Amino acid sequence: MKIYNSLTKKKEAFVPVRPNEVSMYVCGMTVYDYCHIGHAKMMISFDMVSRYFRFKGYKVRYVQNITDIDDKIIKRANDNGESIDALTKRSIQAMREDQKALGILPSDESPMATQHIAGMIEMIQTLVDRDYAYAGESGDVMYRVKAFKDYGKLAHFCLDNLKSGARIEVSGEKHDPCDFVLWKAAKPGEPFWESPWGNGRPGWHIECSVMAKHCLGDTMDIHGGGMDLKFPHHENEIAQSEAANGKTFANVWMHSGFLQVDNEKMSKSLGNFFLIRDALKHFSSEQIRYFMLTSHYRAPVNYSAETLANAQEALTRFYTALRGIEIEEPLQNSEFEQRFVEAMDDDFNTPEAFAALFDLTREINKLKLTQDARIASYAGLLKKLAGVLGLLERDPEAFFQHTGASIDATKIEALVQARVEARKNKDWAEADRIRDALLADHIVLEDSGRGTTWKVGSSGIGSRG
Repeated sequence: MKIYNSLTKKKEAFVPVRPNEVSMYVCGMTVYDYCHIGHAKMMISFDMVSRYFRFKGYKVRYVQNITDIDDKIIKRANDNGESIDALTKRSIQAMREDQKALGILPSDESPMATQHIAGMIEMIQTLVDRDYAYAGESGDVMYRVKAFKDYGKLAHFCLDNLKSGARIEVSGEKHDPCDFVLWKAAKPGEPFWESPWGNGRPGWHIECSVMAKHCLGDTMDIHGGGMDLKFPHHENEIAQSEAANGKTFANVWMHSGFLQVDNEKMSKSLGNFFLIRDALKHFSSEQIRYFMLTSHYRAPVNYSAETLANAQEALTRFYTALRGIEIEEPLQNSEFEQRFVEAMDDDFNTPEAFAALFDLTREINKLKLTQDARIASYAGLLKKLAGVLGLLERDPEAFFQHTGASIDATKIEALVQARVEARKNKDWAEADRIRDALLADHIVLEDSGRGTTWKVGSSGIGSRG
């Protein structure tokens, strides 16, 4: 099994710290508002990763933190005229509702930043004692970036280039513009905790270093999050943790790609900003999940009415194949499962995994034509493999009642085979007639080197025959 490591910028054979176990920490939500559809991309990506590890037989320890103290949280609570506790509790409940609606399994542990303040103070003190950090007169504590010689190894830049080419927050107490805050002195009216440097609260980066260590130890197998967290958040986590613990923080770094809306960056100013719960008013959770997984987890995805419609068409094909079958124990040792596993073992290549599932679906539809008794085990295999991705968990009839779709897959497969025979006999007129008849029913044929496939659509007329 190989995973692309953002740290080394290459795929590497996965070797866990402890045999047959996987420790994985993924940066979670800052809870001051509802989760948006971009958060769904990250959530679904790492839910898929943890599900696949479990499918492979690993004992998984999946940790996703909750940031419940932060500048944004304080500001939102003040703007709302409510307590921070009321805001964060409501936001956490909403987040969990969204995750459940998307079929995301609960993480094994969800540490909250405010529960680990003592550990943060302890790690900051260690960094101060080892001269990786220093306190200013105001009570702020800063990390001394120059002291960590490997700073920039995750984002792959030279520290001198960062200074000359990046916008860096300037503070009069910083010894260097690149230094970052570990502990913030409390301002009037803000929540605070007592510390050796005065009343204050932790900086954002130190939270994850401490919660990850508490849950998974000094070194974990995988650290993940959205691509936007690679720098500075994850870079700073490495600097803090490895300076304090003297060990490699994470062996593998995984980052999920960005989400765009109609080929533009999602932004409230552009009017293309969607909450998960708003998207679920228009699209099913399974539709959203399938859409997110059709692209590789590292690749960007484009959220649009067209891409979501394509997702629904694909799900209709899967459920059509399963419809009317008494599912039995999955088929064993099949080429379909082998192809699925090979794809997923190659850095969780879900697009190739779906290709194997579509070929399995075609085989099920062919078996329907001959009423082959093996069809029940083939259908069981489709359910099993799709279930690894969190899909096809509904009863087919429930799916069709929800969508109103009605497709006679047996009839379609018969016509597809008749067209194949016509093409073999060079009866182009008959081949065109069948293609056009199917197109009139919104069934689009696609010819490739592996044969002819079909999908529900309204376009895609190819060349002759």
